[in-house]
This record gives sequence, C-alpha cells and structure tokens, in this order.
Amino acid sequence: MSISLFSASWAQDSKAPVKVKKPKTMTTKSGLQYTITQKGNGKKAVAGDKVVVHYTGKLTNDTIFDSSVKRNEPFTFKLGAGQVIKGWDEGIALLQVGDKATFRIPAELGYGSTANGKIPANSVLVFDVELLDVLEGVKPYDVKGKDTVTTASGLKYIMVASTKSGDQPKKGDKVSVHYTGYFLDGKVFDSSVDRGKPIQIQIGVGQVIPGWDEGIALLHKGEKARMIIPYNLAYGEAGRGPIPAKATLVFDVELLDVVPRVVPKSFDIAGKTTQTTASGLKYIVVSKGTGTKAETGKTVKVHYTGFLEDGTIFDSSVERGEPIEFPLGQHMVIEGWEEGIALMNTGDKLHLIIPYNLAYGEEGRAPVIPAKANLIFDVELISVIDKK
Repeated sequence: MSISLFSASWAQDSKAPVKVKKPKTMTTKSGLQYTITQKGNGKKAVAGDKVVVHYTGKLTNDTIFDSSVKRNEPFTFKLGAGQVIKGWDEGIALLQVGDKATFRIPAELGYGSTANGKIPANSVLVFDVELLDVLEGVKPYDVKGKDTVTTASGLKYIMVASTKSGDQPKKGDKVSVHYTGYFLDGKVFDSSVDRGKPIQIQIGVGQVIPGWDEGIALLHKGEKARMIIPYNLAYGEAGRGPIPAKATLVFDVELLDVVPRVVPKSFDIAGKTTQTTASGLKYIVVSKGTGTKAETGKTVKVHYTGFLEDGTIFDSSVERGEPIEFPLGQHMVIEGWEEGIALMNTGDKLHLIIPYNLAYGEEGRAPVIPAKANLIFDVELISVIDKK
C-alpha cells in the first residue's frame, strides 16, 4: 500500500513536510530518546486515536529486525492502548502527521529482559518512523453542565441526548447498543464503536452486568447517556479479565434499536400422557415428527423454552430466534437434556420435566436457576446432522 492511498492531513495542507537541517536529540523523563528529522504540520496523535506509521526497526549494531517500509505495508494501531511497546506509545504521541523521527528505546520501554524473535533480551531498540495519518478514535461524551441522576441502587447516569419519542425497552426486549467503556482515569477498556459493531442483548435477563440492565432500561431509542456504575453493579469485588477488583466503570452508551420481546407460547399438553424413565425424567410427547432419530455422536439442533415450576421463563432460543446446536452424548448439556433429546426424531416436540438431580443439582446456577430447581422445557428437534 503506497502512501498516496492515505488521506493524510499533511497531504491536504499547502505546506509540505520540511526536512530538519540540524536535528536535535531529546530525552524524555522515561529515558526515551527521539530525534525529529522531518517536520510535518498535520494532526497530532492522542491516546485513543488510530495511527498509521511506517517504520524500520534496528538493533544498535544496525541489524534490521523488522520493517514496514520493506513490506510496503504501513502499520496501524490504537495509540495508548498497550498494543505496542511502551516506547512506541510514548514516542508516536510526540509526533504530528508528516513527521519523521528516530527513536532510541531503552530495554525497559521495549521488550525488557525477554527475547522476542530476532531481538535479544535487554536490547536497546532503534526505530526510524514516519507518522502517515491519524484516524480520530473514540471521544468521551461532553457532559459538562449536565445533571447527574442517582438511582436507588447507586447507579449514576447523565443524559447526553434525549428523545422521548423512541421506544423504551422492557424486560426481555432485544436492544442494539453502541458503547465505550472507561476506567475512572479515562482509559478505554472496551468499545463497540472502535469495532464498528454494536452489541445486541436481551435486556433484564442477566445477559449483562446489573448496571447495564438497569441503565439501558432508562433510555429511549435514539438516546445517549453516560452511566457511572459502582463495582457492586459491575464486576464486583473480584473484577474480571482487564477489570480490576472493586472497579467503578464509566460507559458512554447510545441506544440504537429496540425490538419487542417475542413471548414463546407453552406447548398444549392437556390430555396427553406423562411418561417417566428409570432416571426420573418425565416427558410428554406433544407432537411426532418423522425425521432422523437423535443419537449419541450426532449433532442436534433444538429450539427450546425453559421454565421454572412457577411458569417463569428463564431462557428461550425461540425468543432469540436461534436454535441451540450441540453434539449429543458429549456432556455439553444437562443430563436431563442428554436423555430427553435422545428420545426424539427430527420434527418431534416434547415437554420435558427434569428433576434437579438431572439439571443443575442442589446448588442451582445463580442468579437464574435456584437451588434444587426442577426444570421444565418445551423442546423441538429441528435437525440431526452426522458430522463424522
């Protein structure tokens, strides 16, 4: 890819980059040394931006270990997100589009005491770099002067853009949301906006953290808000993955769409015979199909709705519009399912009554399945596939 393919801001300016006649080497507090050899006048990169860079990396003996220039493929990464070595995150942030510079990066800002491919341990690295373009990244919402509202649970939210004309999601509705998640220090830890793909979830059923379930339900379609979620409504005392323990999280969200919940209808079992297997599984044949029999080792596709004994729906592939697919006999589902689905042919519909010892046992599965919960499933076998 040639440089001409980039719509770099310096290329659009009447003043072209200028070679520096007497380059000066500067040293930052961290120990990074940099020398600007060509001065551009384009945009300066800041944390969160995507930057496009050409580079050649060398050891101090001038051995080249990597070069985007030789590949004719500039390197793109998100600045300040830890996607590159520390010396690069710091150094590129010093440049403007059109700048060329040489970085001399001490080992502690490079790969440290660990060897990496052609780079020996404890190596000082030299990079000749050129900043070709800056693609503006996610920017936090401007909430200056806007009211912060606190709910009874401790969730805080700030309305950024309001419209009461859009649909407001109710429990079970599907929503499409764009979001960027920040720590309190402003560092981004996740962003659907960066990926260019909004998240789709069912609201109010525990698919997301409690702060999201509560906060998104306050919005109307088309609205934007900032949510400040205390750790007890997020990932708790332990944290998860990149989320530290007891972390308060900030989310800038936009509710893009609301799709009303599809409420599954229970199978009509009136007047039908209940049969019981030796294990204690009970089942009612609602309707018979004529297709292939489900057998161990074959992959089955099943539509289902799961109920607690009080009739509460706790899960449903029918609501999602996506049947579940799994290999039978591989213990990927509860025992009552393994046994019950094996009784079926393609096209069959069964009403399964599964005792807790064939389901989630004495402990259940919080917060959805209580301890010692007998479960009821309406299931339909969609297909049987032999993937051997």
